[in-house]
Amino acid sequence: MDRRTLLRLGGAGLVGTLAGCGGSGDDGPSETRVAMTDDLVFDPKEVTVAAGDTVVWETTGSVAHSATAYEADLPDGAAYFASGDFESESAARQAYPDGSVGSGETYRHTFEVAGEYPYFCIPHESGMRGTVVVE
Repeated sequence: MDRRTLLRLGGAGLVGTLAGCGGSGDDGPSETRVAMTDDLVFDPKEVTVAAGDTVVWETTGSVAHSATAYEADLPDGAAYFASGDFESESAARQAYPDGSVGSGETYRHTFEVAGEYPYFCIPHESGMRGTVVVE
């Protein structure tokens, strides 16, 4: 076997070895990203995650947004969430623009309880709504 063949085979083995590294797979919690856009939408509008997973909202344009749960519609026993880490929907609404997520910024929340979590953007509530489904 010549040196080129040996290097090619060794390199292929290394690529195969590295291909299994670094993925989230089934070995632990993962993150799901939701873009908050200048079109005043959450993209995607609905995400499905496993209990223990984290959703990361990111403002991808220049318009600031919020990710604010509808408190009355959360599953029993679920923790309230809102960008700015407010303890209630009324506190988040009253404090806005505190809790806004500016351009290139993120907000993250880990979901522990199964169920549906409807949420909205405070300044764009009339059309900017989304849902996290936790299985």
